[in-house]
Amino acid sequence: MPYKRLCSTKNILTVNRQFPGPTLYVHKGDTIIVDVYNKAKYNITIHWHGVKQPRYPWSDGPEYITQCPIQPGAKFSQKVIFSTEEGTLWWHAHSDWSRVTVHGAIVIYPKKGLSYPFPKPYAEVPIILGEWWKKPIMEVYHEMLKTGGDPNVSDAYTINGQPGDLYPCSKQDTFKLRVEQGKRYLLRIINAAMQDLLFFSIANHSLTVVATDASYTKPLTRDIITISPGQTIDVLLKANQNPDHYYMAARVYSSALDVAYDNTTTTAVVEYSGKYAPTSPTPLPQLPYYNDTSASVNFTGSLRSLESDEHPIDVPKNITNHFIFTISVNSFPCPNNSCAGPNGTRLAASVNNISFTNPSIDILQAYYYGINGVFGTQLPSFPPYIFNFTADDLPLDLETPKRGTEVKVLKYNSTVELVFQGTNLEAGTDHPMHLHGYSFYVVGWGLGNFDIKKDPLNYNLVDPPLQNTIAVPKNGWAAIRFRADNP
Repeated sequence: MPYKRLCSTKNILTVNRQFPGPTLYVHKGDTIIVDVYNKAKYNITIHWHGVKQPRYPWSDGPEYITQCPIQPGAKFSQKVIFSTEEGTLWWHAHSDWSRVTVHGAIVIYPKKGLSYPFPKPYAEVPIILGEWWKKPIMEVYHEMLKTGGDPNVSDAYTINGQPGDLYPCSKQDTFKLRVEQGKRYLLRIINAAMQDLLFFSIANHSLTVVATDASYTKPLTRDIITISPGQTIDVLLKANQNPDHYYMAARVYSSALDVAYDNTTTTAVVEYSGKYAPTSPTPLPQLPYYNDTSASVNFTGSLRSLESDEHPIDVPKNITNHFIFTISVNSFPCPNNSCAGPNGTRLAASVNNISFTNPSIDILQAYYYGINGVFGTQLPSFPPYIFNFTADDLPLDLETPKRGTEVKVLKYNSTVELVFQGTNLEAGTDHPMHLHGYSFYVVGWGLGNFDIKKDPLNYNLVDPPLQNTIAVPKNGWAAIRFRADNP
């Protein structure tokens, strides 16, 4: 179909409170052009999170990976190609931490003439969960780089840009969702927080999950959902309670020991229409305790693909590439132990003991034009050091990774099984992982160390969820499969 020039997105990185940007509305299979004007004093790129961009990665967004950043004062027209996605995704900046303030929802309707595989909702509402700092976010980011320690935790979480009634000075601006008794509503929930998993619930109401990451699921009814940063979850809300006001609320799931976290709760209000005296205080949902790993993984592990005639799945069975990647929190030494990380070190992260270093130009351009010296191809397929990855006490010499810009090159149409293995180096924690250009099947997960002989016997190869983002559980693992068919 002809391209649609949908909108112009002007980013402003100096705002403090996170007001979500414009929502993009498209149909499955559309192609759009978005003009991005960089009016800020920082570099910027825009990423279409979960959009596969088939055979057109040039405007996917991650700086120095698929494109160079858009410089201050410059404009860039990005072509966004929608293919198999259907449901909810989101767009966000992909330079440093600028996505905190530069992001918005993407609503992808079925092809014209087709309908949802669930009862048609009375209304649809994007619910964007985010964070807010009292300082401009780039100050927080640069302070983190300067000190080498953890960034300052956010001062509030937000629902559609507003902290809610439980914070001072924000009650008058709390987001309100007005509903009619007996009606059904589709909530398109997006976790735009930087790195925090969030518990989400609505007092006295159940939520029925019908999609995640723009892929339909078997209906899953829960009182509480867990949503990873970058993940989207579509839920049906039935307004089946007595007319009243009810809080929807979200707060963090934080699994790392002795690491600061934002312990506040953000709220919005579900208001039934009609004349009545609201209950005081407004009912608040009972969310899990902040480090309740069971509540987190049990929800995530219950998701299943819809797997219907109209929405079939194709889980790779014959795997040509087997990879195991350890994902770790690490540290580098600082002169005179002068940094703010553990024991005066600088915090880092690694995949198979390699901490990524930004190249001078984007990797895709270097690959396409055959420019040498920009990246290497020595990313290990398996952990270079084998040890008890999730042990309570690990040798200090394992905490310092190598630095590098390494790439894993795959043959076109090869099939991949990739196991992410969390470690307990520095601090065991959950690891949200996102794969650009693909959705993948989450065929297995578990706590502890992956057992290459036993764990694959319990894989779900029948109806695993199709996602673009997965939270690898604290000191655990997750196995994904995909076909490498999108350059």
